[in-house]
Amino acid sequence: MKKSLFNVLITFGIGLVIYFFYLPPINVTSMQFWTFIMTLVFIFVFLSMFKKIDIISLRSRRLEIFKTKKLLLLIFAIPLMIMVVNFILSPIFNSKAFSERISIVSDTEDSNFISEVKEVDFNSLPLLDKDSSSRLGDRVMGQMPELVSQFYVSSLYTQINYNNDIVRVTPLEYNGIFKYIANHKEGVKGYITVNSVDGEANLVKLDNGMKYMPSAYLFKDLLRHLRLSYPTKIFGQSNFEIDNDGRPYWITPTLKYTGIELREDVSGVIITDAITGKSEYYKVGEVPAWVDHVYNASLIISMVNDWGQYREGFLNSIFGQKNVVATTEGYNYMVMEDDVYLYTGITSVSSDEANLGFILTNLRTKATRFYSVPGAEEYSAMSSATGQVQQMRYTSTFPLLINLNNRPTYLVSLKDNAGLVKMYGFVDVVDYQKVVVTDASKGIEVAANNYLKDVNFEIDFSKLIDKEIKIKSISTANIDGNTYYYFVSNDDSKYYVSINVDSKTLPFVKEGDILKIKIHRESEVSEIIEIEG
Repeated sequence: MKKSLFNVLITFGIGLVIYFFYLPPINVTSMQFWTFIMTLVFIFVFLSMFKKIDIISLRSRRLEIFKTKKLLLLIFAIPLMIMVVNFILSPIFNSKAFSERISIVSDTEDSNFISEVKEVDFNSLPLLDKDSSSRLGDRVMGQMPELVSQFYVSSLYTQINYNNDIVRVTPLEYNGIFKYIANHKEGVKGYITVNSVDGEANLVKLDNGMKYMPSAYLFKDLLRHLRLSYPTKIFGQSNFEIDNDGRPYWITPTLKYTGIELREDVSGVIITDAITGKSEYYKVGEVPAWVDHVYNASLIISMVNDWGQYREGFLNSIFGQKNVVATTEGYNYMVMEDDVYLYTGITSVSSDEANLGFILTNLRTKATRFYSVPGAEEYSAMSSATGQVQQMRYTSTFPLLINLNNRPTYLVSLKDNAGLVKMYGFVDVVDYQKVVVTDASKGIEVAANNYLKDVNFEIDFSKLIDKEIKIKSISTANIDGNTYYYFVSNDDSKYYVSINVDSKTLPFVKEGDILKIKIHRESEVSEIIEIEG
């Protein structure tokens, strides 16, 4: 009896040490929990196998096989139990539940991509991808030699909507245990923001440093801090975000499962102040609006794939495969109305070069809509763009999906070996043979106009914007044999127009005249599509 109690105490002590470092959730739906339990059982069985241990002489060692037989069986019984439970709860018997992990609303005639996604505004288009943002952030860090030796830049670069600016934000991290010891009292002194539109990168220094970080140790380690505060919660990947005042927070989704890590979903998020460590749990649906990442991309894609695979039943997913679809390999982000959306293509499982359409998912609410726009798969569009300048050996970024001229359009950046953007490419989603690439030095709007002119899309005049302007100044230029007029209005807005638009009126326009015009969209220099007589 004393020996058994001693073994229990020893097992408990070792278990505390393992728990401190392994940090499993006390939750029966977590595989980490069962691994922890099996480890404790194994330790107890090992201790119970010896009737007597003489540490000095190592004389008497007698195995008590029969007394530990039940515990040994338990070690093997736990994995068997997990396999049986997960088999019963698998898609074989529960295909409907798997297909309903996410609710996807299909578009209609009155509710489609063109009507719901605003025409692209190039002044707020996130042209920089994560790789380019990382290069800019590292460059900013390199200008701070006093920090480089103590901290490194995290690779997170979370894309967020920060006070209506599209930015990527990432924290600095302790550069090893010795740098942590030297700096832990003051904490990590800042984070980096990179504007995804204009590329402006800044190191934001904090008056009070961030003390709760993934690179911290002991009780300031972010995961350990969360685990000790929420022992039963299962954590997803923590994202770094800042609120509207620029204060840094860790956003950690809490996960829920059916069975043992089956049908993963998000139950809520824990918002942790990176400076003070104060944490607060919010259920899904109650998350503050400034938080952009409740659901991560891999989880959403997993849900959409289950929807596409099992909505007609398990057997159909294997044999008939009627209406079985899947997401394409890549994905990207869009920002609309203060929220970040994930988009990816939807393709038939029997096709790998064409999309049936694509989905947009709000990463805060999980609201998802499928848009039926048959066309080019993203990698086909990327190949089409690079093929225009194949001699340059540029690589293409994953496309941005935009509404250009009331058509879904892919926009890619073409980079050289140094990661510098050299060209912009526009590819029509419906027909990826319609592609135009333009030197990036000319600007994104020039690239867009080149594309629209070269592919000769018809303009929907019913959706043009009517303006009345008073001419403040006029200048002209001859480009490729065509005359262009450049107007500055009294409110300092800028416009340009080809003489081909109205060759009878334009040569006689003078300063002070009032023109009634139609433009396609508001931009830094708006193109005049029509001049009313």
